[in-house]
Amino acid sequence: MYKLIIFLLLASPTAVFAQTVTTGTVFDFSKKTLSLPGVSIRNLNSKKSTSTNKDGKYTISANVGDLLEFSAVGYHTDTLYLTNLLNRTIYLPAKTNSLKDVDITAVRMNSQITDAKDPLAEKYTLLGTGGNLNRKRMTDKVGGLSLNLGYGKYKRQQRKEADLEEKEMYQDEIDENFTPKAITDLTKLEGDELKNFMIIYRPSIEAVKAERPFRYAFYISRAFAAWNKLTLQERKLQDLPKLKSN
Repeated sequence: MYKLIIFLLLASPTAVFAQTVTTGTVFDFSKKTLSLPGVSIRNLNSKKSTSTNKDGKYTISANVGDLLEFSAVGYHTDTLYLTNLLNRTIYLPAKTNSLKDVDITAVRMNSQITDAKDPLAEKYTLLGTGGNLNRKRMTDKVGGLSLNLGYGKYKRQQRKEADLEEKEMYQDEIDENFTPKAITDLTKLEGDELKNFMIIYRPSIEAVKAERPFRYAFYISRAFAAWNKLTLQERKLQDLPKLKSN
């Protein structure tokens, strides 16, 4: 009898430690102290799932290398690559549907309308005709309306500027999210390995535009899985193809 009790006492801790689980608490990203109950957590490797309790806490079966997905109504879905099974603090950003302010100017038109005074369109007309300020303005008459020939160039210039602004916007977004700290938190990479990882796997503007919102944590996790398959020599190269986003 005593031998059985001693055996059970020795075996119990082993059974406890044999369980592989990870724990944590989920908070609102903007309100750091606001815990989120009812957040769904899914292990994408084992397909097991759970949800946070009223205090935002969770426990789920997992192993190192698994990928956890966090989702909740009104919040962006995010993923976490497990480099260890320590207790985690997760912050989910709320979804927002904000629109940029738009200035609208009404223009009244009637049957006697002449051309509108568009300074930029006028500028392009002058450049196209030698810059003679006393010449007759180059226009076409269509149905009594005067159309400025420089307007097409003005619109093309506007499109070019809009494209540049869009690219800068996506570059800024990538710079804010694909950071050394974000990568190190997920992968523990440091030093030259971290620099090479960022050069090889920096997401492209096309990939970020194709998936809105772009899941940077999920992308970094997949990139790190691909990185682990490279040889030491390949990790030093900077001209490898970048990881494609789903």
